[in-house]
Amino acid sequence: MSAFILAKKIGMTQIFADDGAVIPVTVVQAQPNVVTQIKTPEKDGYTAVQVATGTGKHLSKALKGHFRGLGDFKQVREFRDIAPTEKEFKHGDLIDVSAFAPGDIVKITGFSKGKGFAGGVKRHGFSGMPASHGHHHVLRHIGSIGQRFPQHTLKGKKMAGRMGHRRTSVRGLEVVRVDQELHLVALKGAVPGARGTLLEIVKIA
Repeated sequence: MSAFILAKKIGMTQIFADDGAVIPVTVVQAQPNVVTQIKTPEKDGYTAVQVATGTGKHLSKALKGHFRGLGDFKQVREFRDIAPTEKEFKHGDLIDVSAFAPGDIVKITGFSKGKGFAGGVKRHGFSGMPASHGHHHVLRHIGSIGQRFPQHTLKGKKMAGRMGHRRTSVRGLEVVRVDQELHLVALKGAVPGARGTLLEIVKIA
């Protein structure tokens, strides 16, 4: 059975294992998700399960009609490539943290922290210019951005620009603990995004 859920990042802490080892974990909270639509290749051209969570305000008429009888939701996401032969997902079903167990290996997807406009040194790790011998106010410049031919800057050149706030995935994180009462899951290691970021969690092993 496929296991997936939408969750909110709470923050990082540490857990002590039975042998006394310290395990750094990220705690996420996953309120029960509601299945709002089942997509099939025959009708939609691809396979996916659409789920929603949170309490939304000022929904459009289209969304109210889409969620009719289920509630008003804030976040909606699709989990693709769910095998069409699986019949455990039906419209209106609830998905909670009980779908996961300690030891599961998951993939986490979310938006990384946005850092705003950043220079080449911070954004790409450039070493910058020399700090002495006549170099004045150029310490964090990126240097040459092109050559004699072609007479334009090549597309994709690493330069200053917006840093972060990209859709990022981390694979291979282990589920350490699951608290069904508080809807919490502790994942070993770090996950993308700041506190409060919406995360997509998918079991891969």
